[in-house]
Amino acid sequence: MSVSVKRSLAAAAVFLLAGSAALAEEGKIFGLGTVATPEQIAAWDIDIRPDGQGLPNGSGSAEAGEEIYEFQCAFCHGDFGEGIGRYPVLMGGFDSLTAERPEKTVGSYWPYASTVWDYIYRAMPFGNAQSLSVDETYAVTAYVLYLNDIVEYDQVVDQSNLADIEMPNAGGFFVMEVTEFEPYEPCMSNCRETVEILGKARVLDVTPDDGGQAPIE
Repeated sequence: MSVSVKRSLAAAAVFLLAGSAALAEEGKIFGLGTVATPEQIAAWDIDIRPDGQGLPNGSGSAEAGEEIYEFQCAFCHGDFGEGIGRYPVLMGGFDSLTAERPEKTVGSYWPYASTVWDYIYRAMPFGNAQSLSVDETYAVTAYVLYLNDIVEYDQVVDQSNLADIEMPNAGGFFVMEVTEFEPYEPCMSNCRETVEILGKARVLDVTPDDGGQAPIE
């Protein structure tokens, strides 16, 4: 689980404990909910850090992942990661990030190989997420990396070496420094009684009702 998520959960736990203590003092115990079991926590705690922390034991190669990819992924992403229709393109786009229309693919944009594994395991295949086994996820990850000329066809990736694979755009990301800002103080007394609507979102009707071409504004 990421540090930011753990901090948020810790803050929420402190808030809930403080609220529970206050209610206990007033004799108002609602008794809602149940304590999460270790199995329930484990089912949620499946995200992988950029440094590979959280990767489970397992392995796979592009050679093993090719057939899995063709059966589970190619319908949307194409046989070679070229994308079908409006589904995401997974390969190519190298040196396009500074272009007017950059192609953000796994090979051209993603900074960490572990993120590829994380996303595939949590969210793919589309419509049947989390149906791939750990080894199948390693294999599909290796195949997607192979399509981008990042790993060899027979190279085995596992929890010990996946995070060490250098992605082409690894140096394109940086940690932004957070500047100091004044905290917002909500109004608690003598506040404005009415709220004036200054504007509304503009409706973008790009789908014509009659099936014809939408007008160009």
